[in-house]
Amino acid sequence: MVVLRRVIGDELRRRRQDQGRTLREVSSAARVSLGYLSEVERGQKEASSELLASICTALDVPLSTVLRAVSDEVEVLETVAQVTDLPVPTASVVAAA
Repeated sequence: MVVLRRVIGDELRRRRQDQGRTLREVSSAARVSLGYLSEVERGQKEASSELLASICTALDVPLSTVLRAVSDEVEVLETVAQVTDLPVPTASVVAAA
């Protein structure tokens, strides 16, 4: 099962690290505690829509861009989950083939 808060956190962390910025810098700009931002990035806390918008503003990345990237990643993860959930043929089915 895909946990949306983890995918969002991964995307926010990737964006921050790509910019070479620290948690402290982004948390200050987003006006959120460093600890809370860390928990959001690790997928341990759900970010409200207001907080997510504030973090995106601090990262100078449009919210729509982050949500699009998250949506794309969720689609990939769902596809992988469907493929891995396929039934495994039993020995009798394989022998009959």
